[in-house]
Amino acid sequence: MSQALESLLDLLDLERIERDIFRGQSRSAVVPRVFGGQVAAQALVAAGRTVPEDRFAHSLHAYFLVAGDPGAPIVYNVDRIRDGRSFTTRRVVAVQHGQPIFHLSASFQTYEEGMEHQAPMPSAPDPETLPTGEELLRRYAEFFPEPRVLERLLEARAAVDLRYVDPPPFATAGTVREPRSQVWFRTNGKLADDPLLHVCLATYVSDMTLLDSILLAHGRGGWTTGDVVGASLDHAMWFHRPFRADEWLLYDQESPSASGGRGLGQARIYTQDGRLAISVIQEGVVRVPR
Repeated sequence: MSQALESLLDLLDLERIERDIFRGQSRSAVVPRVFGGQVAAQALVAAGRTVPEDRFAHSLHAYFLVAGDPGAPIVYNVDRIRDGRSFTTRRVVAVQHGQPIFHLSASFQTYEEGMEHQAPMPSAPDPETLPTGEELLRRYAEFFPEPRVLERLLEARAAVDLRYVDPPPFATAGTVREPRSQVWFRTNGKLADDPLLHVCLATYVSDMTLLDSILLAHGRGGWTTGDVVGASLDHAMWFHRPFRADEWLLYDQESPSASGGRGLGQARIYTQDGRLAISVIQEGVVRVPR
């Protein structure tokens, strides 16, 4: 296991203050605010720790309210909304400096048999044939305004082996492309068998690249190049089938719409053997600086 992955797992190992109150730490991100995937993953950890072990996360719906301060801890308050025979519902409010910055509703279910069908997995190259995220980002170092921006991005993603199928937006700025993108990802090291841990790590990664497909339709370079300002507004995920975040997952992403200073990203995440594991939808602020 890499040191970066150990650090990320420590970040997700929340301190329990009271029965339903948890505290998490933060770390610096590429931009001067808490990374949204971190807050979502920590909130899901808090919810999951109040749920019986035989119930597994099957969906989450969240809103990002205020940019988080990476220099201060975040307190997660869990409300036990419902404990039914098959489903358990939790609501989590993340608080910083006395103000709610994020809230999440999550649902958990006991395992049961049912009807089966899924959308087929799209074609994609073998992840082992693609350059690592670090190799690719360093190849395009000239597109970053400052060397420290690249280094901060590499540091933020060091716990994850994330491989782009096609060049990222900043590598083709000025060229309009179809608003679709694919990345393969897995953690940089093996994880324990705890299903909640794998779901939380997939949640963490899901916020890294989903809105990139919006930029492709407009030839914009991205969040680190200064030609677009963006932030996550809301995030929803449905966990369809078991998966491991330490094995290759294909993140197939697209943007069906952008308007009113907002853009929508939607995606499906498949295991390498073709099982549809997760569906994701996110809307974000996407503004062109004047």
